[in-house]
Amino acid sequence: MARIDSNQADHKAAQRAHAVEAKPTELAAGRNGSVGAKLEADPAAASLITAEQAVRLQAVPVRIDDARLQVAMSDVTDFAAADEISVSAGRPVTRIEVTKDVLTELIRAVYGTTASQMAARLGAEGDDADHLIANLEAIEADDLHRMAEQPSLINLVNLIILEAIRARASDVHIEPFERTLTVKYRVDGLLYEQDSPPKRLQPAITSRVKIMASMNIAERYTPQDGHISLRFEDRKIDIRVSTVPTLYGESVVMRILDKQAIRLDLEALGMRGPDRAAMDRLIALPHGMVLVTGPTGSGKTTTLYAALTKLYDPSKKIITIEDPVEYELTGVNQIPVNPKRGLSFASGLRHILRQDPDVIMVGEIRDSETADIAVRAALTGHLLFSTLHTNDAVSAIGRLLDMGVEPFLLASVLEGVLAQRLGRRICENCRAARPIPEELMHRLLPAELELFDDGQCYHGMGCDECNQSGTRGRIGFYEVLEVTSGIRQAISQKRAAQELSALASSAHVPMRTDGLMKAAQGLTTLDEVLRATQDTEEADI
Repeated sequence: MARIDSNQADHKAAQRAHAVEAKPTELAAGRNGSVGAKLEADPAAASLITAEQAVRLQAVPVRIDDARLQVAMSDVTDFAAADEISVSAGRPVTRIEVTKDVLTELIRAVYGTTASQMAARLGAEGDDADHLIANLEAIEADDLHRMAEQPSLINLVNLIILEAIRARASDVHIEPFERTLTVKYRVDGLLYEQDSPPKRLQPAITSRVKIMASMNIAERYTPQDGHISLRFEDRKIDIRVSTVPTLYGESVVMRILDKQAIRLDLEALGMRGPDRAAMDRLIALPHGMVLVTGPTGSGKTTTLYAALTKLYDPSKKIITIEDPVEYELTGVNQIPVNPKRGLSFASGLRHILRQDPDVIMVGEIRDSETADIAVRAALTGHLLFSTLHTNDAVSAIGRLLDMGVEPFLLASVLEGVLAQRLGRRICENCRAARPIPEELMHRLLPAELELFDDGQCYHGMGCDECNQSGTRGRIGFYEVLEVTSGIRQAISQKRAAQELSALASSAHVPMRTDGLMKAAQGLTTLDEVLRATQDTEEADI
């Protein structure tokens, strides 16, 4: 398991390499081990731990008193943090309680700890790696290892990851270009560019990430995948790492998988009452096939996880096969796809059927072989969940028929299809009403306009809680198609998608309408609904 900390040797090297440039900082002392009304952060004491440790442990050494180290902490009951500092500094620790706000300001004053500040500091430093950066292709693996193990570089990469987690980012992108190295965080579906590290640090940063992910740093011309596990604020974070060679070096993407941040509840995902009731009916079925469709990044896997969580019962055996396993589910047997060892969705699904399952989840139906096995599994008394990449619910039927599934078999096993998209939620702290903009008014049908009282919609003004973006978090736009007897007959006759849609029950609500209802309630913006669903309802505009 890769850890987001440095070993003791790294700490000592960091002390030698970096003097903490900060003026003594005063703060109010707390109750535990207080030594007076005010304290000063002595740079010599602060340098006994790294900037990354200070951020992660929420603690700052402020004074060396005889043989003891006085440490300001926002939580003086965090004995694990105190022990780590004691080991790193080689001294016993006296804990001093301060408020979280005071500690945050102290960390910033003493360490200047943001990734951009550290990158700027490293960019201003000269080191013996400069001559290596002139020709990236000439760098040897030993040189990459040496650069990636520099304490300052370790702290920089750690801070990039820590800041991304704090910003609720789902992905970190490190992109090389001719003269720049760009770092971006994907937050609520959109990429936000961060201050760029110096270009000369590119091979060292890339190599550091690859070392953490147990990847081959000597291989720079072949795509690689890796995995990082770490703990952050007492919770486990998994990071999926992907590298691909580009014209100017390796592009790195880190997918941050925070199990505690994910909400495995259909209502919390933004599913309205009627859609939740329809999903509850589908989940309760003893056998059959239930599909979730949408493009990459639309939350399909999260929805399936929420369904399995709701479905879980010790009396049922639930098995999944995924590529990769994104979150661990209690009581569920999860199998990761491994093509290098011959474990594909199709082959894995064959073996799953011998495991006496009650419920099966296949991460994605990608080919005709997987589709055929999945359909036959649903025919033989199993409840099977899977995903497809289609624009709407009805298109999933045509997609499976295109894969070669027999119409009469599909009509027999398909029970329902959920199509979905994700949009950004309006920040509740700065939400405000406004008239529907003229440029959006003409894109709504008369019946759709009636959903909005007095022609009012909502938007976020921007505040500190949402980082001035006006949005915070995401919400789903859903369309649940339950397969009726009329739809079954139409599937067996290979009817067109329009005919299938017309046969949907009266309770069926299109995805666009679902999104517009949420916009009218102030949960999301009208712009988000039109952006996310325009391809599914374009004919109606």
